[in-house]
Amino acid sequence: MVSRYKFLIVSAGVCGLLGLGFQAARKAPAKDPLLAGYEVATVAAVADAVDQITGQRGFMSHDMRPRTVTARVVGRAVTAYLEAATPEKATPALSTAQSTAMIDNANPGEVGIIVIKDGLDVAGIGGLMATAAKVRGMAGVIVDGGVRDIKEVRSLGFPIYGRSVVPSSTVSRYAGVSRNVPVQCGGVEVKPGDIIVADEDGVVRVPQAQAAEVLKRAQEIDERETKMLPFIRQHKALSKAVAVFNRI
Repeated sequence: MVSRYKFLIVSAGVCGLLGLGFQAARKAPAKDPLLAGYEVATVAAVADAVDQITGQRGFMSHDMRPRTVTARVVGRAVTAYLEAATPEKATPALSTAQSTAMIDNANPGEVGIIVIKDGLDVAGIGGLMATAAKVRGMAGVIVDGGVRDIKEVRSLGFPIYGRSVVPSSTVSRYAGVSRNVPVQCGGVEVKPGDIIVADEDGVVRVPQAQAAEVLKRAQEIDERETKMLPFIRQHKALSKAVAVFNRI
């Protein structure tokens, strides 16, 4: 019995040195508490909180809509930017170079931001890129431009928000210019590391430097509205609730 016990101890030590077995003892990476808070806050409250804290809009254009699956997206932004180019400068490799590099270098949970300048009539992402983003563990992709291969991407269960749905490609029309730089997406400046929050209500960008303050305000807004609902039901009057809670 003793020798068997010693064998197990030695085996465990060898497995530890070789990195074999006993994987259950390893701890998963800790969840970012800031992102965890944004996963709960409503998108509308986040939009209002950005207005109040920064004095600038954080919500993207009304046509930035979920185009594949209606899923909530929360994560830090990584960006790619494309501009119109001549066919010889917009080859298959060059047209998607920055977008594919952005995806291939993304960390799990990040949100891809692809901006195609004046590109509503071309697709910035389709089935191949969406598959790559899915297997990288990205939280989703936001495209200031078009989306294609909708049925294929929907089957992946991968969320993509875009301003249009078109069958065309950027090849021979657009070329990648830069990656992980500030971009104008849906009328809002997005910098790498900013927090993106999206659902059926739309997409909101939260500046990284003020993310904690914005989250606190969004939580206050959500809490206040939760208290307003029973008040409205009791008094059957919205105006009284607005007067009491100073919120609409």
